[in-house]
Amino acid sequence: MSPSVSAFPLTIEPAIITETADYLVINKPAGLAVHGGGNLKEATLADWLIARYPKIKTVGDDPARPGLVHRLDKDVSGLMVIAKNNKSFASLKEQFKDREVNKEYIALAHGRIAQDGGTIDFPITRSQGGYKMAAIPANASDLLSRRHPRGRDQGNIEGWFKSRQALTEFTVLQRFINYTLLRVNIKTGRTHQIRVHLFAYGHPLVGDNLYCTKKTGAKNKKIGLGRVFLVAAHLEFRDLSGKRLNFETGLPDELTAALPRH
Repeated sequence: MSPSVSAFPLTIEPAIITETADYLVINKPAGLAVHGGGNLKEATLADWLIARYPKIKTVGDDPARPGLVHRLDKDVSGLMVIAKNNKSFASLKEQFKDREVNKEYIALAHGRIAQDGGTIDFPITRSQGGYKMAAIPANASDLLSRRHPRGRDQGNIEGWFKSRQALTEFTVLQRFINYTLLRVNIKTGRTHQIRVHLFAYGHPLVGDNLYCTKKTGAKNKKIGLGRVFLVAAHLEFRDLSGKRLNFETGLPDELTAALPRH
């Protein structure tokens, strides 16, 4: 597990939007990892939760991810719901599994997207490098099988067969000369889903230096945002009484300032 908050205090803390005995809704800032893993040597949201709510250590399936039923990438900000007891955890987990939780994001993509909206349905698998994901066109395995009928590049084919369905819907909010502001709704919750889908769609997100082309990477460096232009702006779920709850947040100041002026 990553270091404790007392050992490495958070330089940026989540804002508490609302809190009950059953759950906590927060606005996670960009730059804060949700939980530890790999070579991470900094305090995380999980550490903050344990320090602030010690009893949350017993909530959930994994002590390293106390109360966590979903996540946001480190360099992405926005709304998250966290369970404060196991009954709430089970309910929220089931809602995510059944795709009853509504999550909407605001994103700024490189380039002008001509369509007013659409659905990206490329399956997602882990890339050969292992540290990031890849979106695969639906007919890619068929094409490769026909091209290499004797099994050449079989590893890639097997990887595609192991890929998972992923659905991302988007609506254009505003077009700029070289950028497009989007509202994005995900029907599945795959790792890096929005980022990898928009990259595969030919419109990487502004500030994303993991899923980028040489050209958009150079633009990101010039912009100097220091984070991905992606915000979990809307969150909707049911509480234990069955009541449907809605939460909204706007763009943080650094993203508002980074919006193109034309």
